[in-house]
Amino acid sequence: MQLDMLVVGAGFAGIYQLYKAREAGMTVRVLEAGEGVGGTWFWNRYPGARCDVESLDYSYSFCRELEEEWEWTERYASQSEILSYINHVVDRFDLRRDIQLNTRVASAHFDEDRALWSVRSEDGEHLEAKFLVMATGQLSVPQKPDLHGLDDFKGQWYHSARWPMEGVDFTGQRVVLIGTGSSGVQMTPIIAAQASQLTVLQRTANFSVPAHNMPFTPESLKAAKARYPERRAMGREAITGVFLNANTKTAAEMTEDERIAELEYRWKGAGGGFRMLRAFADLMSNLQTNHLVAEFARNKIHAVVKDPRKAEILSPKPDLPYGHKRLCGDTHYYETFNRDNVDLVDVKAHPITEITPTGLRTTQGHHELDVIVFATGFDAMTGALLAMDIRGTGGQSLREKWAAGPRTYLGVSIAGFPNLFVIAGPGSPAALSNVVHSIETHVDWISNFIGHSRSKGTRRIEAEQAHEDQWVDHVNEVANQTLYPVGNSWYLGANMPGKPRVFMPYAAGVPAYRRIIEGVAEKNYEGFAQV
Repeated sequence: MQLDMLVVGAGFAGIYQLYKAREAGMTVRVLEAGEGVGGTWFWNRYPGARCDVESLDYSYSFCRELEEEWEWTERYASQSEILSYINHVVDRFDLRRDIQLNTRVASAHFDEDRALWSVRSEDGEHLEAKFLVMATGQLSVPQKPDLHGLDDFKGQWYHSARWPMEGVDFTGQRVVLIGTGSSGVQMTPIIAAQASQLTVLQRTANFSVPAHNMPFTPESLKAAKARYPERRAMGREAITGVFLNANTKTAAEMTEDERIAELEYRWKGAGGGFRMLRAFADLMSNLQTNHLVAEFARNKIHAVVKDPRKAEILSPKPDLPYGHKRLCGDTHYYETFNRDNVDLVDVKAHPITEITPTGLRTTQGHHELDVIVFATGFDAMTGALLAMDIRGTGGQSLREKWAAGPRTYLGVSIAGFPNLFVIAGPGSPAALSNVVHSIETHVDWISNFIGHSRSKGTRRIEAEQAHEDQWVDHVNEVANQTLYPVGNSWYLGANMPGKPRVFMPYAAGVPAYRRIIEGVAEKNYEGFAQV
């Protein structure tokens, strides 16, 4: 079968790309590996799974009627509510008929003679399309547990990103939770409330801020919706793609009392979460300012956690900048460590040595267990793309091209891979933003470019190598002006053994990025060969 466009992935990105392609009159099909739509919100069903961007922002903006009719129940939506929303969108716009589920792409090769992408699934199905759009997500390939003896464990083990649909009952169970990123932080209070014993194994402490989640009242939701156009407009001009009431002053421009008041306001009064990252204009560029915020957060941890040993383990070390890892938003995470049935192990000081048939052993001792929960994260941003055999001109594989780290032009296109686009890819600000906003920005731009190409009768559009090189240099230059590359995080691929250490997102923010890609379009898509 030959199509105008094939889209890989049926999360927020793939669904909107399908909508736009259908709107343009293109023949299009979405291939999705899962049994249902939703992307990360289909797979991540772990206890406490919840978005860390507010519901009103973490949603599509392309349809005012959709904004009006959907009723969010909480400030930060749960996984199940987001999945219901995505399914509502799919059905509302009659998109399901062009989505093919249970189809995992094995290979995609560019046929240079016919200027078509030849795509095969793992089941052997063959499809062809002029345009191939990768909507595979930034956090879609789990980091697999690799511990000696796991196959011999007689209990049950689970990964946060492949959670059983029927759920897991931890009542009366002895549980070890490995990992304290966002998934681990969200799971900890829920599991602790059920399990007879929960032991959290932490390698590196991360900063977490109270989310202050709350249900919407009919009045508060109505008031928020009345300001939706204004809210969206402010988000478009915010560095993260969501309006967070940023402080325009640096820390040095404020008195000590003003600095403390600002931090307290953001920890409590302003609602917590990512607002902490907007406390000072130079928080992510000035190490002294960053240390001020980090120390404030460490003091908060010690004020909540009663056991000094646990509090110290949970407090990130001074050499780890505040926000260099994705900030977590929590509900009673630190308070959970005051429970009698919750313990904490620093596995950097006491590494895991093996899994035994009845538990887990560290250099400190053996833990008798019934259940192991892995919240060990993802092969972020590149994992899903490199899991497929993608080959461009001359048979060059994407794995070879990205052997030393990902390289893109504008985060949407790759030199040597014509008619292929990536939504929210490396080299774009998506990972540091409200990703739904970034997805819409990308899909709109890609769709306009394809429409421009079709109107001219162009067979191939491809990023030029020189412009890709310049963009990669620019991404690195911008990153090095911030504190993001300091330390280790999945932004750099540091959580994956053997992965090249390259800062992957574009750190200048959503408005600056949007102005750049709009400028490229105004110059007849400068940097692209169009033949």
